[in-house]
Amino acid sequence: MVDHIIFFIFAIGNVLISCAMEIKKAEIRDWDNIVRMYKDAINKMDGIGINQWDEIYPDSLLLKNDIEKQQLYKITNGEILLGAVVINRETDEQYINGIFEDDNYAVVHRLCIHPEYQNHKIGYQAMMIIEHSLKENGISSIRLDAFSENPFSLKMYEKLGYKNVGIAEWRKGIFYLFEKII
Repeated sequence: MVDHIIFFIFAIGNVLISCAMEIKKAEIRDWDNIVRMYKDAINKMDGIGINQWDEIYPDSLLLKNDIEKQQLYKITNGEILLGAVVINRETDEQYINGIFEDDNYAVVHRLCIHPEYQNHKIGYQAMMIIEHSLKENGISSIRLDAFSENPFSLKMYEKLGYKNVGIAEWRKGIFYLFEKII
């Protein structure tokens, strides 16, 4: 995946904010901020009854490993960390439950938007950039999973055109398997 920049505008109250978003590989020096962001997101999700992540998953060592394997991308606006996402070809054994159409795929894992910047279409825009970049690099589909009790991510992926192709059952419950031909 190559770095991309996209500009978009969103409103906070009556104030319009323009944002230049950049997605690029995270470095080990980003680790502490990324771990803190995931913890803050977990706390926010817990507060609204979405118990999808916890201290076990995703933990700081997993995120460090993602960085070391050069699979974790940070989503930024200048020096501001807006989010993070892992992109690779790794799937859990539960993915066998999906009826996928395409074998030339990438997998999106652990998309997390900083709680301060949620509900401003940053996740949506980031996924559009990811799709475009992967397509430019010869990938023809994206696979991912989303927690069945997270209405926000489910709505976003449906709006982006992802199709539910199966169900996975993990420690936290049921997750839907999605695929999009790009």
